[in-house]
Amino acid sequence: MTVHALPALSLDEQARRTRAGRWKLLGIVLFAALPVIASYFTFYVVRPEGRTNYSALIEPTRPMPALTLSDLDGVRVDPAALHGQWLLVVVGPGACPADCEQRLYMQRQLRTMTGRERDRIDRVWLVADDAPVAAPLRAALAAVPAAQVLRVPAAELAGWLAPAPGQPLEAHLYIVDPRGHWMMRAPVEPEPRRVMRDLMRLLRASSSWDQPGR
Repeated sequence: MTVHALPALSLDEQARRTRAGRWKLLGIVLFAALPVIASYFTFYVVRPEGRTNYSALIEPTRPMPALTLSDLDGVRVDPAALHGQWLLVVVGPGACPADCEQRLYMQRQLRTMTGRERDRIDRVWLVADDAPVAAPLRAALAAVPAAQVLRVPAAELAGWLAPAPGQPLEAHLYIVDPRGHWMMRAPVEPEPRRVMRDLMRLLRASSSWDQPGR
């Protein structure tokens, strides 16, 4: 028996197959992203007049940059570790005066108020200085469900989050989506129930693609 070699593909045929493979890959990526795109399209575009959000919408949303994060023991933390959950973010100094503690308490209450959706939400306190955090506050934040307490350089943080005009960065609570995009900023001294309604709208809009846990 004589084995004949298969004819080599022409350059045109190779190029055609490469283009076809790329289009297939793009189709798969778009199909996977479709629920995310649809939920945000509905939230931002389809029903803007009927939406009465209390917190300020960030348009366009701001993706989390490559922040230099570390825990209170100085261990580096990859920013990607924060992806996969909705985040309620508080910013404040390590000394955490009374208004800072009040925002941390509200952060905990907001998560509780979302009921069965709370497992889709994490609490994050970003400490923008090197001041020590008091032991009682550390213990309170470590209580289950624990908040994530992370130090970050103030300059890096200011390149991502922004306060309302005339306000300091630590005056607000910030809402970040599971992709790491900052998308809402609560007012100064907010009404928790109104912030909770904003949060529930976001959770409902993303329910088709966002599941509890990372």
